[in-house]
Amino acid sequence: MNLTVVAAGAWGTALAIAFSAKHRVTLWTREDDVAQTMRDERENRRFLPGHRLPDALRVGAGFGAAVADADLLVIATPLAGLRPTLRQLRDSGLVKPLIWVCKGLEAGSAKLPHQIVGEELGAQALCGALSGPSFAEEVARGLPTAVTLAASHPGFGHQTALDLHSHRLRIYANDDLPGVEVGGAVKNVMAIATGICDGLGLGLNARAALITRGLSEIARLGTALGGKPQTFMGLAGMGDLILTCTGDLSRNRRVGLALAAGNSLSQILAELGHVAEGVSTAREVAGLADRLGIDMPITQAVDAILHRDEPAASAVERLLSRDPKMEIA
Repeated sequence: MNLTVVAAGAWGTALAIAFSAKHRVTLWTREDDVAQTMRDERENRRFLPGHRLPDALRVGAGFGAAVADADLLVIATPLAGLRPTLRQLRDSGLVKPLIWVCKGLEAGSAKLPHQIVGEELGAQALCGALSGPSFAEEVARGLPTAVTLAASHPGFGHQTALDLHSHRLRIYANDDLPGVEVGGAVKNVMAIATGICDGLGLGLNARAALITRGLSEIARLGTALGGKPQTFMGLAGMGDLILTCTGDLSRNRRVGLALAAGNSLSQILAELGHVAEGVSTAREVAGLADRLGIDMPITQAVDAILHRDEPAASAVERLLSRDPKMEIA
């Protein structure tokens, strides 16, 4: 199969490397200097250093040429780049079956990726979301990874999962698109919270409690938006949450650790060098939960720290001061 991966950040590059074992893959980036370095040195030194690009992996020179012959597009832009990329595809007449790997809610609209795709390409577009516990660094190294591919068209989802599946990158089909997307979005907010918890030295008991209660928040929002409860016990729910909250490769966790150390958000993001989707997602999830009347106190605390300048210690104290209640209601 001819695959084109659109955007050559760490995750897009890692997937291009992994998929090259079975498919003819083109990796395209709008950053000309990154593209030229990859052609000359066979390495993405800016976003995924230390991993050689397979000889068969082609680095695309132009958007139209890169996507024209693709049987499937893998959109690996940050969430903010999803809508512009879809419009570019639509306006150029190059709409193809596609999957996306970005996670979050769109800034300003709080829309999930599949809603953005529906607005730009129509409800009949063959598309899906690839999500689950996965660090780009480990996928690029060929370490065992399991993720899920959710699609609203079951036939497309099952066949695409089968086509992309390998013994090192195991892909499971799923028909719960909103549930998978909510899990992937809100776990980044919880990873920031866990980083703050660990950075403040609150201990492993507190970390376990926070992850568990965070999963409850994810499930409450996800089911309200049409997700299935069992999804949040799977790869795109509990699996992705555990990895992102505890793994030191997590960008969002690193944001939380730095906030706990007293660093400013602007400084943290400048030094990070990559997009941490949980920063913008926290605001959108908090606002959406408020409009829907869904109790999400951890999310609200993270939003207050990130966007209303509340000190991390103060926000944690507010959480600890909440009245006790039934665990499961």
